Amino acid sequence: MALKVQDLEDQTRFSQIHTVPFSDLINFVLEYIGRKTGLMFFFWSVCIILLGLAITLRINIAGYFPAREIFMHTFLGLLILPLAIVPVHEILHIISFLLTGARRIRVGIDLRQYIFYVTAHRHVSGPCQFRFVALIPFIIISAGLLILIYIMPGLWKWSLSLLLFVHTTMCAGDFALLNFYHINKKKKIYTWDDADNKVTYFYEEIR
Repeated sequence: MALKVQDLEDQTRFSQIHTVPFSDLINFVLEYIGRKTGLMFFFWSVCIILLGLAITLRINIAGYFPAREIFMHTFLGLLILPLAIVPVHEILHIISFLLTGARRIRVGIDLRQYIFYVTAHRHVSGPCQFRFVALIPFIIISAGLLILIYIMPGLWKWSLSLLLFVHTTMCAGDFALLNFYHINKKKKIYTWDDADNKVTYFYEEIR
């Protein structure tokens, strides 16, 4: 049976270990993307590899296309397409939440922190559910873009490779949250969002 928020308040079974106000989310993200773990080594390595891929593709198209067209595709890859893919990323989070049984899902934006987020109000997520929701946009979008880079012609390879790199860096928030779980991997952590008061709670199951 799925746990409810009331279950986590049973102090004989669970202990609250962390709270993150939505207004302080950027500080949480910066703290945990800065923690040196195998997971973050993987994340930054992927970013470097994808940047290398984009640079290699740019070198390969040098001299074959007018500078104006190259500039247009650079602009597409660094700004227009990343903005366009934000809703796709968030929709994949929504679908992931729905697949884990969440229903009261809300989408938010905090321009002061430059973040978009999806929350499932008062839905308790266990470790596996949390990782599933966090990783799905990264996996699906990365796989889709790699396929498109392979099959699309010319300058589209360049703009799509830039998009792949930028989107991966945009996943830093998801990986920061995953890193929190990774650092606490010996603990069984449950989390839920209070979307009304804009606070995320983390609880450890007492064994």
